[in-house]
Amino acid sequence: MSASVFFPLDKQQIVGVIGGGQLGRMLALAARRMGVRSVVWTGGLEAPAVEVADEVIDKPFDDPQALLDFCEKATVATVEFENIPLATMRGVAKKISLFPSPEAVGICQNREKEKNFLRENGIPCTNFWVIETLEDLTAAMAELNGPGVLKTAAFGYDGKGQLKIEGDENPVDVWENFGKERAVLEAWVPFDKEISVMVVRSADGEVRTYDPAENRHRKHILDVSIVPARISPETSDNARKIATQVAEALDYQGILGVEFFVNHDGSLVVNEMAPRPHNSGHHTLDACACSQFEQQLRVVLGLPLGSAKLVSPCVMLNLLGDFWTSETTPPDWTPLLETEGATLHLYGKRRAIGMRKMGHATLLGVDALAKAEALKAGWL
Repeated sequence: MSASVFFPLDKQQIVGVIGGGQLGRMLALAARRMGVRSVVWTGGLEAPAVEVADEVIDKPFDDPQALLDFCEKATVATVEFENIPLATMRGVAKKISLFPSPEAVGICQNREKEKNFLRENGIPCTNFWVIETLEDLTAAMAELNGPGVLKTAAFGYDGKGQLKIEGDENPVDVWENFGKERAVLEAWVPFDKEISVMVVRSADGEVRTYDPAENRHRKHILDVSIVPARISPETSDNARKIATQVAEALDYQGILGVEFFVNHDGSLVVNEMAPRPHNSGHHTLDACACSQFEQQLRVVLGLPLGSAKLVSPCVMLNLLGDFWTSETTPPDWTPLLETEGATLHLYGKRRAIGMRKMGHATLLGVDALAKAEALKAGWL
């Protein structure tokens, strides 16, 4: 919704995106609209971004030649998901500017580092214990003496690598079922609702925050985001302040998603951080003055930050694989396309498997949630 930015040919920058998923796709689309070329490094994975990127490096992230090719083609770089080898990011950062930094992403990609970071910086988070052995788990469960969530220390998202426990289980059985992986045991938070704040921070420390989104999940996958979140002004302001505190403590440069639990008294606990554009920020494409993807590119390219103003209440509805009538047959989009204030975004994925994120829809207006629920009811 903001004005396009065009660079003189003699100053043309090429944005490199590490990762080729739907976030990379939307970054490449935003770059194209701004007159900026893009090169996507897929990591050898299925990559929806390849259809819209100007150049593609379809090789694994541990391929030394791929790293050299990427850094030769791109003048600046960013990441579209956090589960990228730290050595790869550091290798890129030695050759060209990478936003956010490998160190910031490295903290967010590892739950143990992430929780320790929050605790060390006085940022509210749930009680947790680092688990290396069965003995650690036994002691932690005894101290917790109640429900909790056991999470793998590294590379978890969308509910993966998590095991809910009630507290009265045999630690031996829990450890066996979990696979004896290094983990973090977190105390269960009896929250009222979940929210997130997208915060963007420039290289010179300027910060802007988007309105908090209220997030509802289905089978551990984000279902809908309601913006603005249905919380008190005080809770909203506090969420923005904490998100800013997180970004500053990380010396972060780029767009960052900070996810919170909202307690019944309105107090907040940080759950996770996402060092990239985030699913709960997709509404910014249609409902904000400047999208989260353009903000990321503005930081990477050294441009002024855009406005984070919300121009309409909205709901982001995730279009998950179970809406599809078969792996290759989408639902009838007619009801959505006939809905006033609705925008359809599809990611170009060829197969709808399980709860895979196939696209999203943005619905504008004060009645957006009712519209979203009606559409879901017709597809499920």
